[in-house]
Amino acid sequence: MSDCSNFYGNIANVETTGASKSTAKPEGLGYAGVAASEKIAERDLKNMDQYKETIIKVAKKKCIPPSLVAAIISRESHAGKVLENGWGDHGNAFGLMQVDKRYHQVHGAWNSEEHIMQGTDILCQSITDIQKKFPKWSKEQQLKGGISAYNAGIGNVQNYEGTDVGTTHNDYANDVVARAKFFQRNGY
Repeated sequence: MSDCSNFYGNIANVETTGASKSTAKPEGLGYAGVAASEKIAERDLKNMDQYKETIIKVAKKKCIPPSLVAAIISRESHAGKVLENGWGDHGNAFGLMQVDKRYHQVHGAWNSEEHIMQGTDILCQSITDIQKKFPKWSKEQQLKGGISAYNAGIGNVQNYEGTDVGTTHNDYANDVVARAKFFQRNGY
């Protein structure tokens, strides 16, 4: 099977400003930006490694960068560290990728391949929906828009400049992209 991880765009070429102060501060960081995203991802790396094989397997099947799946897992659950019995978001979101039970029927155990597959399917659908909504955007812009839509929904993405407006801390895609670049440099 050939490498199709750039099918939706090359994550390495997606513009990013990294984490906002609102995301960095609860992590105990006195700075924001790409450096903050990278520090948070670095803290999650050791715990993430237990899921690495599964992440890579699912990502290859779905033609998405494994680093992006890892980055979403980092942002959503710190590789599972912040979950209680697999749940987060006041009992509304399930698993490593925080699939929201209000919008999706959850599948598999919270840390299973089935769960990572479901979360990745939701991500891929979000990117595809953004491609249809904004056909003139570059693949990398559509990829970033899809990451934003994974968090806040397709309807939330109105234009490229405001891709993250309305996402958690108004930085979701920028933070995830910066973390993905870190994970890509670290074997994902």
